Amino acid sequence: MEFIDARRLTGPSLIFDGPGSILEVRCTPQEADSLVPVWANNVARMLESLDWSGTRFSSAKLLGGVSMAFSAPIDALYAASEINEWAWAASAFELGAEEEPDFDAAVQAIRAAAAEEANAELMWLIGEAAEHGKTLLWDDDEVSVGLGRGSRTWPVRDIPDVLDWDEFHDVPIGIVTGTNGKTTTVRLATHIVRAAGHNVGLSSTDWIAVNENILDRGDWSGPGGARAVLRERDVDLAILECARGGLLRRGLGVERADAALITNISEDHLGDFGSQDLDELLAVKWIVSRAVQEGGRLVLNADDARLVEKSGEFRGEVVWFSLDPANATVDSHTRNGGLAFVLDGDELLKIENANRELLCRSHEIPITMGGVARHNIANALAAAALTWCLGISLTDIRAGLKTMAQDENPGRSNIYDLDGYKVLVDFAHNPAAMAALFDMARAVPARRRVLCFGQAGDRPDDLIRELARDAWAIGLDRVVVSELAAYHRGREHGDVYSIIRDELLRCGAKAGQIHHFEEEMESFLDSLEWAEPGDLVILLALGGAAALQEHLRSRGAK
Repeated sequence: MEFIDARRLTGPSLIFDGPGSILEVRCTPQEADSLVPVWANNVARMLESLDWSGTRFSSAKLLGGVSMAFSAPIDALYAASEINEWAWAASAFELGAEEEPDFDAAVQAIRAAAAEEANAELMWLIGEAAEHGKTLLWDDDEVSVGLGRGSRTWPVRDIPDVLDWDEFHDVPIGIVTGTNGKTTTVRLATHIVRAAGHNVGLSSTDWIAVNENILDRGDWSGPGGARAVLRERDVDLAILECARGGLLRRGLGVERADAALITNISEDHLGDFGSQDLDELLAVKWIVSRAVQEGGRLVLNADDARLVEKSGEFRGEVVWFSLDPANATVDSHTRNGGLAFVLDGDELLKIENANRELLCRSHEIPITMGGVARHNIANALAAAALTWCLGISLTDIRAGLKTMAQDENPGRSNIYDLDGYKVLVDFAHNPAAMAALFDMARAVPARRRVLCFGQAGDRPDDLIRELARDAWAIGLDRVVVSELAAYHRGREHGDVYSIIRDELLRCGAKAGQIHHFEEEMESFLDSLEWAEPGDLVILLALGGAAALQEHLRSRGAK
């Protein structure tokens, strides 16, 4: 058995719907069977000595180990994690470790830590907010009541004694998760809502912002980003991107939402504890469904077999989207009075019962590149469904879909014209995203094609070979592989390139068609120098597209 982590859970998670502490241990299923009851007894023993009561326990077997958690007040979560660390040590001793931890010393240390962490004012405010039916968000430094325009925020150690509870209210919230398409969908949904005249708060893997005002750049797709946006007092509506990492480590940033969207489930970041296969990844993404179980809508991709099967567990209202007008799930759903957003030919439709309403045609949406980028048609359907569930009219949805330009979606299927040839830039980095991009690249007319790409070292050899085969199949004349040392992730320098080169040669490429550079910019500049009028340069910007796009703009690309 191997200790992985003991940490706080601050929101709905795989284990709980509320706060607590989780212990993760790498072990066999048989070891997990032995460990869980011993761990629970040790936690209970410590809690009794500390006079903690009302604790709930939960555990979940995962591939490669087990997660064990117990509930705790939010002003005692650090102390709870110390309990979990001690309980692991005590359990490991009982199950064969050599050293027994000192129980009395642990009791004293944890009691002192809990006393320092305790915040009676915060717990009072939590109780009052619940009694008045108001949303409360908290973290180590701040606590807020209400959302967006209806919110007020205070330091957690400086909470007013008297509040006007009538001044607090919520704003609509849309949550977006999934494997591919999250960022494009939240950007498109944000554009639609802004076109409808609302101030939008956005948290995403790229930044947090209110309208065009970027508050901070970086990956804000966890609960911290959600809280930051929902505390901005000029926000009318919030769109929150929720990635796997934040859901696993801390849980969901909000307990309720008006709509939640899962774009798809496919291979990405597999192998991490808690998301080692697609079933575990789906379970993580499915956490967002809890926020809409009681009073919102869950938007799902009807073309994703795993989501279709999982939907049977959801007790609330589902809205489907699909690229297939004959999709059996959509057909049955709409015949029974359900709602779906569907592509039929080149028409994006809202279908409910027998009523079919036209949103627009696929070629009218700029980010679909005239209808060639089918993955962005799917993202447009998803964004339309999400914003409809948030109260945006079809007129405004239609206007938003038809007016979002490529520049508003940097790094996602951007095509530039430069000196008579085209440059396609995308962030695709997993099999499903790259397959979608390759389909698009194949459909773009070109005299010759060159692909610049690299791959992270934590992907298995067979997957890297598959990506190389799929790439060559689009009809390439040249391949430029970027080393990307920052993404070696345990491999030796040149290992990934060697695998890609070997597979390309197996596919029929000649040695002179395969080139290798250290950085993406070097690969990119080499390809631009090679390109002639009528050619297509395809760049998968794993390391980031901003510098590459700035270079294109500096050269007059349009």
